[in-house]
Amino acid sequence: MALAKDESHSHNNGEQEQGRRSHFLVVAYGIQGHINPARTLAHRLARIGGCTATLSVSASGHRRMFPSHGTSCGEEVSDGLISYIPFSDGKDDGSWAMDSEDRARRREANFRSLSAVVDRLAASGRPVTCMLWTLSMPVVGEVAREHGLPVAVYWIQPATVLATYYHYFHGHGELIAQHGSSSSSSTQDQVKITLPGLHPLRISDMPTFLTEEKMTQSDLSKMLFQALRELFEQIEKEKLTVLVNTFDALEDAALKAIRPYMDAFAVGPGVPLPLAALQHKDDAGEAAAQVHLFKQDEKNCMEWLDAQLERSVVYVSFGSLLAYTKRQAEEILHGLQGHGQPYLWVVRREGRAEEVDLCVREAEQADSKGMVVEWCDQQKVLSHPSVGCFVTHCGWNSTLEAVVSGVPMLAVPSWSDQPMNAYLVEEEWGMGVRAERDAEGVLTRDELASRLELLMGGGERSVEIRANAQSLKERAQEAVAKDGPLERSLQNFVSKSMQNHLDQSRK
Repeated sequence: MALAKDESHSHNNGEQEQGRRSHFLVVAYGIQGHINPARTLAHRLARIGGCTATLSVSASGHRRMFPSHGTSCGEEVSDGLISYIPFSDGKDDGSWAMDSEDRARRREANFRSLSAVVDRLAASGRPVTCMLWTLSMPVVGEVAREHGLPVAVYWIQPATVLATYYHYFHGHGELIAQHGSSSSSSTQDQVKITLPGLHPLRISDMPTFLTEEKMTQSDLSKMLFQALRELFEQIEKEKLTVLVNTFDALEDAALKAIRPYMDAFAVGPGVPLPLAALQHKDDAGEAAAQVHLFKQDEKNCMEWLDAQLERSVVYVSFGSLLAYTKRQAEEILHGLQGHGQPYLWVVRREGRAEEVDLCVREAEQADSKGMVVEWCDQQKVLSHPSVGCFVTHCGWNSTLEAVVSGVPMLAVPSWSDQPMNAYLVEEEWGMGVRAERDAEGVLTRDELASRLELLMGGGERSVEIRANAQSLKERAQEAVAKDGPLERSLQNFVSKSMQNHLDQSRK
């Protein structure tokens, strides 16, 4: 991704900027799972005639995105299509604000910093006409109100999760919480609840924040749950527009279920499609590189994949947040070795315990069939013809990357929206299977090996899953095609946001 300092943006691009009417300021947390869908959305908005976009990420994430630009918190950069300006939470070390006092301080810092970003853009001749934010950052709404700007929410999880949260906060919360907190795991697999417009859902399929025992819930879960409650209150009170990171062919029922309650636009898949998957050369802009906050060894990784047989590789990655325990690392290693197929396993070095390091070294030294990497370009890996399946935690970005690449999934969900994403993969789309963890929350070697055999063994179920995966890949290509559903949805949103801006300007 070629980048340049953008200190004289308004002077160098003055004539171009004068012809643009809409300027979207997209605000995101500085973590991998928020930055990439936000960046993809900003790029797509900037490609619409009459639009430009700026992505504002917390300072800690901005520094990791652009390490060559030094440690300045205020530096603006550009990739030739959109600009990037960081905001500060007053601490800027990437840590979560757990206690209420710290959250209040950071919220105030976020408000001041984001207000300064809006003022800065206006002073440079690029006034913001609409603000957007990824999920739980209600302070963005406060900044928008302060500056008289329209604001929209970018929901970076499935529409099914959006609908589930909505109904939890509107009449179904007590029922869901009661079954979740009072039932054993085996009972949760049997109890089903039907929410308006959705298929019946098991308690074990629900987002974990809704079913965890409140007395034992972690501080992080409590904080995120409260932020979600505040978000849905804000959506209802202010009638906010919601952009959803999905597409109609993927979640038609859920989108229909939520639209009577809120103004929702399907603007996904929020991942750039691999270049090889695009139908037209004119769509090459879709293949923009993803942002990576961790060191990767792309050359060795891709050369290793090139040497493997088609659809033979098991790709294993549990995302950018999960850390392995010693036992979990050992179980995965022995499960992969027991299955016998070549594997590519992502184990981040950051925060890795010493005993997990020992397990990784064992894998590197003892097994010529496997390759362990600290990080990789996941979309390039998933689009490689040698990859046969994806063992995933089912974060929504990873799930969508598998969908657009047509790769069957072995779903190993952990928390938040992941159980519901796994439900979608297995039950609604039929493009994967779910693995069960043991009583300690560990994916065992036997469970891993048996599920991999089902996915890659060539049996009837495997053939059906692969066909479903290929079909969804084609639907994703149709969604992002020129003049297709995604482009029409974004154009409708742009028109509405500009009308809202004009209406607010007249007040």
